[in-house]
Parts: sequence; C-alpha cells; structure tokens
Amino acid sequence: MSHGIESVDLDNLDRKIIAVLREDGRITVTDLAKQVGMSKTPCQVRMRRLIESGVIRGFRAVVDPASLGLDHVAFAEVKLSDTREQALAEFNRAVRRIPEVEECHMLASNFDYLLKVRTADIRRYRVVLGEKISSLPHVASTSTFVAMETVKDIDS
Repeated sequence: MSHGIESVDLDNLDRKIIAVLREDGRITVTDLAKQVGMSKTPCQVRMRRLIESGVIRGFRAVVDPASLGLDHVAFAEVKLSDTREQALAEFNRAVRRIPEVEECHMLASNFDYLLKVRTADIRRYRVVLGEKISSLPHVASTSTFVAMETVKDIDS
C-alpha cells in the first residue's frame, strides 16, 4: 500500500533498528545503537532517515482496550450495492469517521470490506452496526462474527 512516500532501500541495520523500535518505541538512541551494534550518531541518522522517509510513520502508546472498557471485538463483513470507484471512495471516507472501527480492509471476496469493530459490549456493538455501519454509503448487507478471544494481534 502506498502512502505517498518514495521507495526506501532498507539494509540489515535499518531492519534491525525497525525491529527493536517495534518492540520498544521509547528506547533511548544510546540503547538502540547498542542493541543493533552501532555507535549512537550513525544510529540516530538512520532513525531520522527512516522517520523522514515515512518508513516509520510515528510512535504511539499501546493501551489495553479492556482497561478502557472496550473488550468486545467483532468483525463485520460489508457488502456494497455499488462498487464503482466513486462509491468505494464515499464508503472509505465515511467509515474512517466511525471511531469504533479500528480497521477496515477492502477484500477480494464474496463481500467487499472486513471491519474490525471494538466496543464495550454486544449491546453497544448492535447500536454501532445499526446506526453507523449499516448507514454508511452503499451498504447492501452486513454479517457479523464476534471474537471470543484474541490470541494474537499487532500489539501482543
């Protein structure tokens, strides 16, 4: 997927820096340099290049959703009534405005999109589905799968 950045050639040191930062984005440059086997200044230069080129898009706090009362995860399949470019663009813009939708993927399948939706409970999910997701532009039908347990995700 393109994010409007030029392709960047990554060598093994760049990949090591990225791997360490993915595990601990708050690591000091000194400790990062030690872990990847470099001195501080060249490590800092590489890290800055990775950020400026868009390879590293940012740093964030990883929060436990359950501690915020958001431990209900559902996946919604969405089938559209119109899949021409304008309809897809309208759907894409609108779905980005729903805070409960953590992820949205267009798929090559018998449905068009798969949404990961996080809410407090099934009752709140039902409201989000009925009032927000089903009201998105060009939605013809939805189907829901409720996650019973998250075994692995990007933050675990």
